[in-house]
Amino acid sequence: MKNSLKLVLCVLTLGVLATAPVVHAQDPKAPPAEGGRRGGRGGRGQVTPEARVAQIEQAVGTLTADQKSKITAILTKQQKDTAALGQDATREQRTEITQAANKEIRAVLTADQQTKFDAMPAGGRGGRGGAGGGRKKGN
Repeated sequence: MKNSLKLVLCVLTLGVLATAPVVHAQDPKAPPAEGGRRGGRGGRGQVTPEARVAQIEQAVGTLTADQKSKITAILTKQQKDTAALGQDATREQRTEITQAANKEIRAVLTADQQTKFDAMPAGGRGGRGGAGGGRKKGN
């Protein structure tokens, strides 16, 4: 009787320990990792402004602290403007905001960095690729 009670308690203890991580993973009140962002991504798969700045820097070369802060501000504004459009926004509306942000970012860069920025794939510059996400002529 004593052995079977110990066995039951051991099985119950292992069961509780095995389910604890699953329960915590599904807890909506659990604090998110990395300051609210996982893998450098924000809500709905969006890359954070800081991660985008890192992508741009990797493509164009070292950015100054002033360039980083200006680009981060531009990207943060772009994110807010896009979110303000809501879910009913058209692709064209979103593309306009992205193109305006890219134009502002380009103005912050040196001539050499601008050339490298223009050579970045559309997704790395903030576009999604496809219609309207490509390079604009005349920039």
